[in-house]
Amino acid sequence: MQRHDHEHGPQCDCGITEEYVDASRRRLLTGTVAAGAAALAGGAAMAATPDAMKLYADPDNPGLPQIDMDITPGRTALVVTDPQVDFLSEDGVTWGVVGESVTEQGTVDNIERLFIAAKAADMPVFISPHYYYPHDHKWQFEGTLEATMHAIGMFDRPSPLSLTGFEGSGADWMPQYKKYIEDGETIVCSPHKVYSPAQNDLNLQLRKRGIDKVILAGMSANLCTQAHLYDLLELGYEVAVVRDATAGAKVPEGDGYLAALINFRMVANGVWWTDDAVDRIARGA
Repeated sequence: MQRHDHEHGPQCDCGITEEYVDASRRRLLTGTVAAGAAALAGGAAMAATPDAMKLYADPDNPGLPQIDMDITPGRTALVVTDPQVDFLSEDGVTWGVVGESVTEQGTVDNIERLFIAAKAADMPVFISPHYYYPHDHKWQFEGTLEATMHAIGMFDRPSPLSLTGFEGSGADWMPQYKKYIEDGETIVCSPHKVYSPAQNDLNLQLRKRGIDKVILAGMSANLCTQAHLYDLLELGYEVAVVRDATAGAKVPEGDGYLAALINFRMVANGVWWTDDAVDRIARGA
């Protein structure tokens, strides 16, 4: 599926040719997809599978203090990072590496359950999206996954001033989320460009609404979601992460979801299952 909306070549100066994009995408989508193919056959589940719950279970005897966060009406919001096709759909360019985790955790449906609960409780909802424009492909240096995302055309849009080609692209919202995100009430922030909200207006939008407590979900666990957690904590917010409303890549370098979960347990103000989060949101309304 084509993700680049400008013509690549010597005149483009972005360094990304169609051959480079295709080769990089093939490298990403092969090599790790075979191991998870059987698990992916049934699509996303409603909740984390029993095997996943066992594999990623919390320790029976935690060695750290168990902290929690209360929901305060008017001061608490749901923040969802990157609820977009390229991360969460079988048609997305990263499905070969994140699909197994997304399926194990029931991530797609769990994010929707959070949207439903927040809307029913009149809780503010904020989206922190990830977009890349043609000028972003001219960066002079980038990290490992920045280079990968640029190479495969992840989250690409042709212009910051146009929605041409957005509908149905990898940068678009998952179709089932559109009725919640495009309801005229959800706050869609400016895009973050690497992982954290340091370069977008999420903090400003939260502060202007009097929010100091965040329920955090979205993609991807050890990248944008974890980076948002760290940044929000540093800015003085209380943050609870919904552990099965996120997922991570499984690559030879490691299991991104497990890496994130370990850090969630160490730094977040709460680490909740979706069932618990939905119940808390309803009771806190």
